[in-house]
Amino acid sequence: MWKKLTKIGLALSLTVVLAACGAGKEEKNLTVGASQVPHAEILEQVKPQLEKKGINLEVKVFQDYVTPNKAVEEGQLDANFFQHVVWMNTTNQERDWHLKKVTGVHIEPMGAYSKKIDKVSQLKKGSTVALPNATSEMTRVLLLLDKQGLIQLDDTEGKKTLNNIEKNPKKLKFKPMEAAALPRFLDQVDMAIINTNYALQANLNPKEDALFKEGKDSPYVNVLAVKAGNEDNKAVQELAEALNSPEVKEFINEKYKGAIVPAF
Repeated sequence: MWKKLTKIGLALSLTVVLAACGAGKEEKNLTVGASQVPHAEILEQVKPQLEKKGINLEVKVFQDYVTPNKAVEEGQLDANFFQHVVWMNTTNQERDWHLKKVTGVHIEPMGAYSKKIDKVSQLKKGSTVALPNATSEMTRVLLLLDKQGLIQLDDTEGKKTLNNIEKNPKKLKFKPMEAAALPRFLDQVDMAIINTNYALQANLNPKEDALFKEGKDSPYVNVLAVKAGNEDNKAVQELAEALNSPEVKEFINEKYKGAIVPAF
């Protein structure tokens, strides 16, 4: 009788221990919005790392730059990974949202592309240049064109618009449009300034195909972002650590071959 009770006691103890271990491995779901390339591809790479820590990462792909921020602000997403800090801060100011950077991951040098010329010196007077129409991207593009000597901006500080162009020696005609649409209109303009994620989706490589592009000193680091107050969430911090891991750095360097550059 004593032996039987001892066996029952041991079995109950084992059950409690196993239950405790199971509770320690309770899985956490983390839903993150991302652009298809390269952000979603990078997130797919960290899934195994997070699974080992009991985190199921669900990646939702978006084709625009507004919806994923709206979804984070409204709590439909835990985080997003698609934008640089300047875009995020501009969005916060314009829409009274509360997005916050968790960590920087990589830099996507914005580049100029053309199907009509092979080098920028071939750009003729009166050529049409397409560029992103968003406020923060407009500033970025104009500064890039200024650096190339194609235009000269005035000395005013802060955001730039087409009205800040002081000199335009080639009489270039600028055509602002939605960033995602730029690759589709490349054959209809003389040159287009395209965000790297949309360039990559269109099989354009900034390193090989761009007439010119931003350098490694670009301040436009792409970040993992959350709604303010959620940046210390344990699962989010685990994701941030994974995105800054040596494995991800190696993946970025091997996969994109300089088209995008790790920021860590």
